[in-house]
Amino acid sequence: MKEKVTIWTKRLLDLMFWSGIVVTATLPLSIRIIGSYFDEIKDKYGELVVIYFVLGVAGLVIVRELRKMFKTVLDKNCFVEANVISLKKMSKWSFFIVAMSLVRTVVYLTFVMLVIILVFVMAALFCLVLANVFEEAIRYKEENDFTI
Repeated sequence: MKEKVTIWTKRLLDLMFWSGIVVTATLPLSIRIIGSYFDEIKDKYGELVVIYFVLGVAGLVIVRELRKMFKTVLDKNCFVEANVISLKKMSKWSFFIVAMSLVRTVVYLTFVMLVIILVFVMAALFCLVLANVFEEAIRYKEENDFTI
């Protein structure tokens, strides 16, 4: 059962990655269409396309790192240095998303963006803590390998 959940989560991440590429690539068109219904968006079309494109790319980088980590889980070898590096990258990109979201609030403030900022601050901190846990687990694993 545990392995099925992991496989389905990996498939969900794959779907998120590829659909994220499509959504990010079609931002100019989709924002133009949404802007035809909302004047606030139409007036800030250029800024919103740039901000959401940058946020989309940052999100894709995070999902790519998660996909790499899930491959190690499926291979039953998750306590490796590559996962520590991925977690640290995800933390940095999460903080970057927070910074870009703060910029976005200057252009177009919504309550949802404030929630997103909080979520990504928590995600960044969680990734840093998890990276430390993984580093410690790797150290224990290496000590045990040397003992045997």
